Amino acid sequence: MELIKVTESHLQSMMEWFPDQQTLKDWAGPGFRYPYDEMTFREDLNLDQLVSRALVSDGGELLGFGQFYSRLGRCHLGRLVVNPGCRGQGVVDELINQLAALGMPALQTTECSLFVLQHNRAAVHAYQRNGFEQADYPEQSPMDNCIYMVKTER
Repeated sequence: MELIKVTESHLQSMMEWFPDQQTLKDWAGPGFRYPYDEMTFREDLNLDQLVSRALVSDGGELLGFGQFYSRLGRCHLGRLVVNPGCRGQGVVDELINQLAALGMPALQTTECSLFVLQHNRAAVHAYQRNGFEQADYPEQSPMDNCIYMVKTER
């Protein structure tokens, strides 16, 4: 598996992963427009402002997507998503680890953070399995029922 720059083909595939407004909101947050088209999907991802990467298989299949940026001095991982056909196969572990390995040195930090919705138990478990722990968020949470998680590299 390799983390690469996002292509138009990747965006086309991802647009099929969100069958309804709630699924999209759970993933992307409240500011993402629905229904979306190619232009609004691209704009709302902030691809020109955020480092965005696609995780692909050796054969080029899109396995996952994620972004990172600096938030409170940490490498904040955002909009993490795994191809629905590849869930439960450890893809999220590779996505998290490769994004963190790219983002932390780029942002000169040894910590990562992320938000996850409380009801997304599979994601909470995956993040815990990868060393993330629940932490207090020092500002107002961006969404209700959000958990803030942090991981420190040792």
